[in-house]
Amino acid sequence: MTTQTTKQSGTYLYLVCLVAALGGFLFGFDTAVISGTVSLVKHDFNLNVSLEGWFVSCALLGCIIGVSVSGKLSDKYGRKIILILSAVLFLASASGCMVSGSFGQLIAFRLIGGLGIGVASMVSPLYISEFSPSRYRGMMVSLYQLALTIGIVVSYFSNAYLANHTGDTFSSDTMHKIFSAQVWRAMLGLGTIPAGIFLLSLLLVPESPRWLLLQGLEAKAKDILIKIDGADAAKKEIAAFKAAGDTHGDGDLKELFKPVYRKALWIGLLLPFLSQVCGINAVIYYGPRILEQAGFTLNNALGGQVTIGLVNVVFTFVAIFTVDKWGRRPLLFVGVGGAVIGLLTIGVLFALGITSGPWILIFILLFIACFAFSFGPVCWVVIGEIFPNAIRGKAMALATLSLWIANFLVGQLTPLMLEDLGSSVTFWLFAICCSPALWITWKLIPETKGRSLENIDNYWKENYKAAN
Repeated sequence: MTTQTTKQSGTYLYLVCLVAALGGFLFGFDTAVISGTVSLVKHDFNLNVSLEGWFVSCALLGCIIGVSVSGKLSDKYGRKIILILSAVLFLASASGCMVSGSFGQLIAFRLIGGLGIGVASMVSPLYISEFSPSRYRGMMVSLYQLALTIGIVVSYFSNAYLANHTGDTFSSDTMHKIFSAQVWRAMLGLGTIPAGIFLLSLLLVPESPRWLLLQGLEAKAKDILIKIDGADAAKKEIAAFKAAGDTHGDGDLKELFKPVYRKALWIGLLLPFLSQVCGINAVIYYGPRILEQAGFTLNNALGGQVTIGLVNVVFTFVAIFTVDKWGRRPLLFVGVGGAVIGLLTIGVLFALGITSGPWILIFILLFIACFAFSFGPVCWVVIGEIFPNAIRGKAMALATLSLWIANFLVGQLTPLMLEDLGSSVTFWLFAICCSPALWITWKLIPETKGRSLENIDNYWKENYKAAN
């Protein structure tokens, strides 16, 4: 009887977290699908380098706006309803991009998609973090990053497939326009399928039990917690929540600026920011262009981009299976150190003109692999853990906003950097921007594996008392 209940609870936990992780899939798909469309849209609309950067980064501006409002909305209305909102935005964006009649309309629908990405990028890992028992939390939140990387690689495969079938015959002018003459429309429009699945699946999942507790809905929260981890664990979880003192959901964000949470604030602002200025999305957005500069043809470059995506997926599994065993800090130390080495070496290869053969791609893959088991998933795990209950939504929105500001800057500046500074200097700058994460991990980030969210909150309070 007990074994069967545990098995059912585990299945329930995985299924709910996988549904929430679909927000990560759409995040990955929507941000990476752009890589195969940039040169095509640039040609069709005769874009200069600034408008090319705007086409890539306009969605990131939408992300910044979306994440700015998502914290307050998710604290007020719940995590589930805001995730549903993000799914609707994804659906509207993908279908709108497919049929847009001008570059202005295309930008408008990309902005709408950006709103969806911004909302999902904050609320999905937040929901999973609150939903998961402490001993599984790192693994469950890492599922979000895994879904994100799968979304990226699916977009690469779909882009490569559609690019290689533009000569196919179609029965109508509209189909010919979407799938052949302007195949970027099909690339962007394919997002309607996962967006629809995400929307329908969200209707079946419950609200975050911690958000329900913050609203005083203890009975509903208890029922969900029992399904997740059994009656005894549910009782302990509710007792720990009450003992922490954060039993209402109207906390003010200025609480985060108090000295007791100063380290948490710095971690929440700096770790996401550095995870983007290390250049990960420069490789995702402009990978084909970078590989073309290394001597690949466009089709081979897109194939190389698929390889990059697959490595990203495979090495995310390292984090999934180790983050709750080895801890957050060891993964960050090893991964960030390897990423810096990879970036520096890529810069040297470009500087020395060693662009023939596989070397550029090999060290890009080293960088991607190191990011995939460290910065990528562990950043989401850490920022989902370090903030107190009453302001977790608002605080995590602030942390995610930092990520998207950095992402916007990288998306806007990378084509200019590649053109004006060259590939070698661009990658050296990424290495310089990546390296401070090693110091932050050493000096600021505590090891949080196996700790409840309330226990982590108490750590900040006890640490502050001890220091004063």
